[in-house]
Amino acid sequence: MANESEIYRGLTEIFHDVFMRDDMVVTADLTSREVEGWDSFKQIEIVLAAEEKWNIKFSARELDSLQSVGDLARVIAAKG
Repeated sequence: MANESEIYRGLTEIFHDVFMRDDMVVTADLTSREVEGWDSFKQIEIVLAAEEKWNIKFSARELDSLQSVGDLARVIAAKG
């Protein structure tokens, strides 16, 4: 499974694709409140792209626990 730097590299690609912005800096403490346009639809796009990229499935409990990009990265790492 991917290590932390590989996960953040992959998440950065996903965020650049979802938000169509190559200038986004994806960090562990980044939250939806800090990104213009990050709504529930974008959240679904991010989750689906992550599931596809790492060939994983998130449970409803895992999705409910996501408060930041760091939380997402930890869940991805735990599934490896």
